[in-house]
Amino acid sequence: MPSLKDLKNRIGSVKNTQKITRAMQMVAAAKLRKAQEAAEKSRPYSDRIGNVITNLAGSMQGAGDAPELLVGNGKEDTVLLVVATADRGLCGGFNTNIVRKAREEIVALKNAGKTVKLFLIGKKGHEQLDRLYGSDVVEYISLKEEKNITAGIAQGIGNKITEMFEAGEFDVCKLIFSQFKNVMTQEPVAKTIIPAAAGIEVNEDEEVSGPDLKGAIYTYEPDEAGILRVLLPRNINTQIFSALLENVAGEMGSKMTAMDNATRNAGDMIDKLTLTFNRTRQAQITSELIEIISGAEAL
Repeated sequence: MPSLKDLKNRIGSVKNTQKITRAMQMVAAAKLRKAQEAAEKSRPYSDRIGNVITNLAGSMQGAGDAPELLVGNGKEDTVLLVVATADRGLCGGFNTNIVRKAREEIVALKNAGKTVKLFLIGKKGHEQLDRLYGSDVVEYISLKEEKNITAGIAQGIGNKITEMFEAGEFDVCKLIFSQFKNVMTQEPVAKTIIPAAAGIEVNEDEEVSGPDLKGAIYTYEPDEAGILRVLLPRNINTQIFSALLENVAGEMGSKMTAMDNATRNAGDMIDKLTLTFNRTRQAQITSELIEIISGAEAL
């Protein structure tokens, strides 16, 4: 049985830990609101650009000059998985769930005879996947030093991916991240971003309709192919930016929940240790009283 001093030290240690987890919970709650607003504001733009690309692609059906970023290069032998996780832990199963989704994709692709390459964003995902698939990792980016996720960061990542595709390093690219639902729920998803036609989900509420020409004939410059050559790389950057914002919101929500649970568990542990401390002290006092009474009776 631990001594009273040991129990007292342990209670003090758990109380200090509880203060830390409570502070982390409050910080995560403060950051969550801003991160959630940023993620929600990015969704309409992401949906809109997807709808525009879909409509442009529809008008180019059968055209021989369709950009490869839209329709692909005709092969699906090599798949690049862009796995985005957090750079910090203490956020429950947030990172683990994304890595589990990535592992499922890797296993399924390799079983189908595909070559898999990994483009990792975030320290936690790199730590886990590098141990299992280190030979498949072709790029790793850490955003730990970045205070805020900006469009410039996403553009830099998107440009690297586009350059790799143009160099023939892969045929299909999938983006794996955690989609923010609410504070309690973050859903890992795998979204195809190259070719764009395979991964765009049209939002019916944001459907882009063609103009009413009223019988007139118009000539557009540039043509659909020219517009898509500009729009498709921007779409890749937009999808990555949106995914990073979703990840930040999911990380803060998961961290707030995890730290709340840790604070509650610390409180339960303090109650149990305090009860054990009081019982041990009472037993010690009773034992001393018995010794005193026994000694007095002996005299």
